[in-house]
Order: sequence, then structure tokens, then C-alpha cells
Amino acid sequence: MPQGIESTNARVRLLDIKVMENILVEIIDRQARKYGDREAYRFCWRKDGEWLSTSWTEFAAQVKVAGKALAALGLREKDTIAICSPNTPQILITELGAFRNRLASIPIYASSVTAQYDFIVNDGGARVLFVGDKHQYPMAYDYWKKHPDQILKIVVYKNDGLALKDDDTVTIFWDDFVRLGMEAGEEIEKEVAARIERGLPEDMATLIYTSGTTGEPKGVCITHANYASCIDKHLKLLHSLSDRDLSMAFLPMSHILEKAWCYFLICKGCPIAVNYDPRVIQDTIHSVHPNVMCCVPRFWEKVYAAVKEKIAGMNAIERWMVNRAIAVGKKRNLKYRRMGKQAPWLVEKQYQFWHRHIFQKLKNAIGIPNPNFFPTAGAPLSDRIVEFMRAVGIDIVIGYGLSETTATVTCYPDVGWEIGTVGVPMPGIKVKIDTNGEILVKGGTVTPGYYNNPEANAQAFTPDGYFRTGDAGHFTPSGALVLTERVKDLFKTSNGKYIAPQMMESRLAENKYIDEVAVIGDRRKFVTALVVPNISQLRKWAQGKGLDEDTELLVKNPKVVEFIMSQIQEYQKDIADYEKIKRITLLPHHFSIMNGEVTNTMKVRRPIVARNYAAQIEAMYAY
Repeated sequence: MPQGIESTNARVRLLDIKVMENILVEIIDRQARKYGDREAYRFCWRKDGEWLSTSWTEFAAQVKVAGKALAALGLREKDTIAICSPNTPQILITELGAFRNRLASIPIYASSVTAQYDFIVNDGGARVLFVGDKHQYPMAYDYWKKHPDQILKIVVYKNDGLALKDDDTVTIFWDDFVRLGMEAGEEIEKEVAARIERGLPEDMATLIYTSGTTGEPKGVCITHANYASCIDKHLKLLHSLSDRDLSMAFLPMSHILEKAWCYFLICKGCPIAVNYDPRVIQDTIHSVHPNVMCCVPRFWEKVYAAVKEKIAGMNAIERWMVNRAIAVGKKRNLKYRRMGKQAPWLVEKQYQFWHRHIFQKLKNAIGIPNPNFFPTAGAPLSDRIVEFMRAVGIDIVIGYGLSETTATVTCYPDVGWEIGTVGVPMPGIKVKIDTNGEILVKGGTVTPGYYNNPEANAQAFTPDGYFRTGDAGHFTPSGALVLTERVKDLFKTSNGKYIAPQMMESRLAENKYIDEVAVIGDRRKFVTALVVPNISQLRKWAQGKGLDEDTELLVKNPKVVEFIMSQIQEYQKDIADYEKIKRITLLPHHFSIMNGEVTNTMKVRRPIVARNYAAQIEAMYAY
């Protein structure tokens, strides 16, 4: 059992050591007794629908009913269930109910294709399949048809007129599942209570499958002890978060960052607004106004691009005012506040003036009028964007972690954070750099191993028990971690020069004309790139030039290629010549999850991209 489970900080000392070991089993009852009718979560199915709140008391009752329903379905201790759904409170209710039965949950991205779904359900041995709606139901149904002896039930969360298959005898809707739990007899209730008592810290809570950028996904075992350690470390570190904050569940709950964050929020007593459809996040934010929210860099890249476009459309005086405001914001927030110092009187007065007249309007426009902080991880984020957001008073907290480490390994501290780093190690987490530059991690949040995969486990851990992250990095003199690249993503040109493609890819994400980039150059004489332009922005530019706006014609037009290349050159002025992108090919469509070119978390699967676009790549080196 990991040491240091109980927080030593009086402000966040919530639970004793015994409870912390199985915190996710018992926390909902504790929070119901503590908070009663206060809001636990809110949810809205539709873009134009009403947001409805649920109290802690009702939340706890829902979890108890789900626990009894799972037992009534015939699931045994140590069985697994699979959940493939867009974000919905039913995910949390199902998982917390499962924990009362010593069951493990397998989260699957709602955007997964059939091959991914089948592999994960089969490898994880799921007995009950939960799906969100009509989009995921066919995959579960088809799997049951092929494996009728494995699957006990399929449960559909959203009953929006979904017509079940004529021969489907296994599927029920969420209301039926709830009714099953409510009608469960005394014997079921006693059995669930006994399972709670028999629960152990080393019980698997989540079996989360990696994205598999270099091969088949692997099932990461995350135990109750892993979550307990993770929650404890966040309680020690995130002092500014309170049970009066409101968080938005925007990232998929199948993503370890959002999943671990939601569990932490429940333990903190912080209400959660659950965003069902990520495509309407801009509307959701303006309806809910969260002041904390886990984000991926792409969210901030889009915000930054929109702000830059707005500034570019201002007159000269307005631009001067904005630039002056940002300069003051940098001085106040990056020079003084960053180091825990009070800004000089004049600087503070100037900042408050610009905050009222510019920064507050910007926050209102984004939909976060009263921001606290925003954990951001998953991929590199441009230093320029971090600097800008911090300057205007939007506290992006950069972090680094993996599924195998129950999310956070490092993050920005309250004081002394450094732009260009991913923060400092969490309390009690040991991080060191191997001789090849690989980041190694050890601590209570690190997985005990991959599910039924001894070969992967043998490769994943050093002889002294450190987990091999597969990421390269180094420490600054102050102890902050700099993440440079995935070890397997680093490539060497034919001239022997090492290239870190993510560095340039993250830089170019700032540009409003560029949506996606895959940098190419392994064993080549120079660096090239496949570029997916932002078609809507590109059409606006093309219209002003009198060019045909058809997508296929646009990406092939030499003038368009030359224009995008000029945009890229602006981001290459301060890097070595051998690192610079020399030629590009514009693609008329995004990289595809369906074709395996990107993972569900939108990480480029470079070997597959290289294979699928071999002809385009070869053409860039043919002259």
C-alpha cells in the first residue's frame, strides 16, 4: 500500500487512512451526509435543453441502486464491465456502483471503431456492456451476437427512440436497469454490503486501454490504491480549489485525466457540470460558466487563434491598447505573481484598469467570467499561448501524466512555475531521467502492470521498479521537468541530426490557417510535413485573392501551398536550419481515427500516417 495516504495539510484533511485506501467505495455516502441537498452534478442532454441539478443525497441513492442492479445481473466480484458512451452522469453512477461490488470498469471512447471496441471488450473480458446511445449500441449488439456466452446484458443510457434489433434479447435501457436495482431484494443488498467489506486497496478499479500509437492497445490496471494516492497528492497540492467551485467535464470520461479529475472533485465536494456533446462546448461554457475545467491544448489553441483574429481586425488604437494591456499583464502575473510577490502599486493599478476594460471582456467572451484554474495536458502547448493566457488572468496549469500513472506526474506549482516546462513532480512521486533521456516514474499512483500482458510488463519497468514512460525529457536547475518528445517519435535525418516533431507541430497549432500537422523526416535528407489546413479560414483568404474555393482545388493550388509555407516560416525563425520544414503537402481532410492515423486522443500514429500517405511523402523528396 502506498505510503503517505493522509494529507498533512489541515485545510484538506478530509479522510482517515483506512477510508482513503478504498475512498471511491465509501466517499459518496460520506459526501451525502456532509453536503445533503447541495448540488453534486448538473446535466443537460441537448444543446438547447435545461440544465438539471442533482443533490449529493440523490447522487448517493443513485449509486446504491446501481450497485444493487449490477449484483442482480449476476456479476461476480472481480468481473469487469465496459462503458462506451459520451459524457453523462450515468458513467459516474455506474462506476461508483461497480466499486461497491468489487468490479472493475473498462472505459471505451465513444468515437471508437468496431475493431477497437471488439479488441478491448474481448481482452478485458467484460460481462456487461454499457453504451451511450444509438451510435454505440450497434457495436455492443454485434459483439454480443459473436460472444453470447460472455455478455450478460447490454444497457443503453439514452433512450431517445432507439429501436433495438428484432432478435435482441439482451439489451435493456437505463430505466430498466434502475428498476432492477430498486426492486432488488434484501439478499442482494446484503451481498453488496459484504462485497464492500471485502474490498481491498489492491482491487482493480479501472482497466483503461492505451491509445496504441505504436501497436495494439494495452490494458492499464488502475487500483483503488492508485486512485487513493492520486487523490491524496492533489489534495496536498491544489489548495485553491474549494467545494464552491464548479468544474466542467469536457474531456471524455474515458480519458484518464478527466476520469481521475472527476473522482478528485467528488472527494473534494466540488460539483460537476457534465458536457454531453463536445461539439457544443462553446455553447455549454456560456450556459454554465465553469471556473475549473480539464483541457487539452487544442482547446486553448482554438481560443488563442480566435483572439488573435479579433485583435487583427481592430483599428490601430485598439490594437495598441490590447498590446499595452498584455504587456502589463505579463509584468504583473509572470514577473511578480508567478513568484508569489506583490506587484508594485503602479503595476497593480494598471493591471486592474486593463482587467476591467479588456481582460474581463475576454473572459466573458470565452465563457469563463470567474476563472480559477484550468489543468491542461495530453500534448505540448505552445509557450506563447501559455504566456498569453497567464498574462490576461486565465491560469492554465500545465501538467504531464499517463494512464499508467493515474494521470498527473508533474504540474505547475502555485509559485515558481516555469513556462516551457510541465511543472514539478507531485508530492511523493519519484521522477528521474534514464541514460537515453527517457522519463522514469515511481510512486503510489503508478500502475501495478498491464492486464494479462507479462511481456509488456517486463519491458515497462526497470529492475528497481521505475515505470518507463516512453517520453524524453530533462530537468531545469530549479527541478521542473521539460518534456521534449516521445522517445519513439524522435527521428534522425540522413545527416544524423535528431528531430523532435511535436515541437514544431505544437507551434504551428497556433496558426489560424493550420488545423493539423504531421512532421516527416526519419532517415530523410531534410524535414517535410503533411498539413491539414483550416478550410474555413483558408476559403476566406482565397476569396480575397479571387481563387477557387473548392477544397480539392485549394490544397493543390501552388499559390495556396506557397501561402501556407509562408505561414510556417514565421514559426521557424529561431530554430536550426536542419530542423526547419522545407516542403509541405496540403491534405483536403483531417487525419482519420477510422483509418488508424490518429488515436482517440488525436495523437498522430506516425507509422500508419507514413504508410497511408507514402505517395505524397515520396513526392516531396522526388525533386
